[in-house]
Amino acid sequence: MNSFPSLARLPKHEKAWVKALRPLESQSLLARQLEEIGFVPGEQVQVLSKALMGGDPMVVRVGQSTFALRQAEAQLVEVSPEP
Repeated sequence: MNSFPSLARLPKHEKAWVKALRPLESQSLLARQLEEIGFVPGEQVQVLSKALMGGDPMVVRVGQSTFALRQAEAQLVEVSPEP
């Protein structure tokens, strides 16, 4: 079991830092795309908003950029409360 929660479980407006990407083998392309847009270890992240029904999609800030992610994508991003 991982000791850090995923980005999908991070409460709104709470800051955290990317610890790692944890894709299943079938999700390696998606993980690479997340890395290319800035989800790299050490980068600060924050959930700005979540959709009312099920929280999908969610609006996330990583570094100085803002993206809409699905829950399945956010679950690949392991976060830590400390840099």
